[in-house]
Amino acid sequence: MPQINEGLGLLSEQFMLMAGLAYTIAFCAYAWDLVTFSKAAKAGLVSENTGSAANAGQLVSAGVSSATIGQDLGAGPLDRGVRPSSKTHEGSDGVTAGDSMRYGKEKRVAARVAVGLTIVAVVVQGMAVLFRGLAAGRVPWGNMYEFCTTGSFAVALVFLVVLTRRDLRFLGTFVIGLVLVMITAASVSFWTPVGHLVPALQSYWLVIHVSIAVMSSALFTLTFAMSVLQLFQTRREAAIAAGKPDKALVMRLVPNALSLENMSYRINGIAFVGWTLTVMFGSIWAEKAWGRFWGWDTKEVWSFVIWVVYAGYLHARATRGWTGTRAAWLSIVGYLCIIFNFTIVNVYFSGLHSYAGVGG
Repeated sequence: MPQINEGLGLLSEQFMLMAGLAYTIAFCAYAWDLVTFSKAAKAGLVSENTGSAANAGQLVSAGVSSATIGQDLGAGPLDRGVRPSSKTHEGSDGVTAGDSMRYGKEKRVAARVAVGLTIVAVVVQGMAVLFRGLAAGRVPWGNMYEFCTTGSFAVALVFLVVLTRRDLRFLGTFVIGLVLVMITAASVSFWTPVGHLVPALQSYWLVIHVSIAVMSSALFTLTFAMSVLQLFQTRREAAIAAGKPDKALVMRLVPNALSLENMSYRINGIAFVGWTLTVMFGSIWAEKAWGRFWGWDTKEVWSFVIWVVYAGYLHARATRGWTGTRAAWLSIVGYLCIIFNFTIVNVYFSGLHSYAGVGG
């Protein structure tokens, strides 16, 4: 076995701390972007409504009928009680950011700073994960501390990769918030000194099985955040359609509910394939380690439960017309099962996947 390098292990923890600080500042920047946009949207709403009233007065003095004015000003978002104030994405109607999720021409300084800080944090955390692996002489995901730190790194990295194609900066506070929760849990509740793996984990299947599980979970994290926002946006859109005032101007940064649902569905489809491979490769590894493909161990059962929930979600939406809030809730339930499997099952249920109180 390779010798444990405690110096690199300590350096890894220091880099993880620096990454946590960078993520914290990035989280604040994402939140500031939402706050400043909300204030700008509110100011734009007031000024545009004032301008519309002034223009209407000028038209009346010029002899244009009030009915004609009502027809002109009642089109588009106005019949829902709001004025357009954002062109964040293509297709924006002033009520939501539109449906394309492509970058617009608006310069959101706080959002750009947040993305820059996220890049710095991901690089620093990547170094922390690398040093942990070098310190142990193996891949750094052999216990819950390492799975949390590597998993949070994967979540942030996947988020940055998706940002190169779509403007999902509105998810920043939610995604980076979850990353901070994972890093905090790893450091406070799951910290484990650098050490060797138990014999059952000393296999190349650890690299294959866990790496795919981590990437799939990272994608499911994105869809979880989208599904939560979809529920809020659906409720907001219904209120505006009923003629109620828009009380959540910050949600204008968020695409419409249908766009969120469609994007979440596509990403869940990719993640589901990864989770299917996770279960399959886990079974093969179980046969190599314990001489059977499936033994109804608690961890195995909950991995299968997760697969069933997401399979039901994809099937119900594709063939049964389960769209809207029902689809969003199924996606959320699937992610809650992942959290339960990783935390409660690993910590409180004994089984072949339990190694001195940490999950493999």
